[in-house]
Amino acid sequence: MLTYKKIRTRVFLLLLLLMSSVSAIEIQNLSVAVDIAGKQRMFTQRMLKDYAMIGLKNSFGNPKKDLSQIMKAFEDHLDLLIDFNTDPATKKSLEKVKVLWKPIKSGLNQSPNKANAGKMQEDLEALLKQSNKAVGLFAKQTGKASGEIINISGRQRMLSQRMASLYMLKVWGVDDPKFKEKMNKAMVLFTQSLEKLMGSDMNTPEITVLLHKAKRSFMFFEMMNKSNSKFIPALIYKKSNEILKDMNTVTGLYAAQEKK
Repeated sequence: MLTYKKIRTRVFLLLLLLMSSVSAIEIQNLSVAVDIAGKQRMFTQRMLKDYAMIGLKNSFGNPKKDLSQIMKAFEDHLDLLIDFNTDPATKKSLEKVKVLWKPIKSGLNQSPNKANAGKMQEDLEALLKQSNKAVGLFAKQTGKASGEIINISGRQRMLSQRMASLYMLKVWGVDDPKFKEKMNKAMVLFTQSLEKLMGSDMNTPEITVLLHKAKRSFMFFEMMNKSNSKFIPALIYKKSNEILKDMNTVTGLYAAQEKK
């Protein structure tokens, strides 16, 4: 059985892997742009998850450090996407993302407060929706079915963090009358998307193995959603990051096929 210390170590190593130097990222083609833009969606929900963890005074996974790193990554990725893009419609979408981000950044730099958590959730929800539009526009630019597969795969990363952030807010005591609706919608979308990915012609043996791993990790959220018991935030944090890690690798493998 994994000890709490071992779990903390694994999560820390995972965060280091996912937070590899942004300066090393180079957008070489539209498929990579779809992958990077897709991470922006995930970052909106991961920031909310970290915000709630800090509010809960739970240091598992070092959410304070993670939040700071993710905020920087979001800005750096946005600049990379703006510099790479040449499409007018996508440019407008990215400009809207930048406008929405400014006040959110200011709020995230302040100490998390339960009274402000609802507003933070709404603001990050708006940022998520606009970021999602940008991903769709980049996927459309590819003119290939593969662009949509990369888009769907990348969205799974976001959904892993969304499910976790929703539950963290609930544990914190933030009242959200649409909690159940949002959670169910996220879980249904994750299930449907996973089925579509499982049937993709782009799958390699490695991708198939990772998709099955993500499916097994997702079973925890299915169990959690059906139970009336309260789950330990650290366990939710860990399971969401397991899905994130596997789906991040899958999305990168899909995008890499376009380089061949």
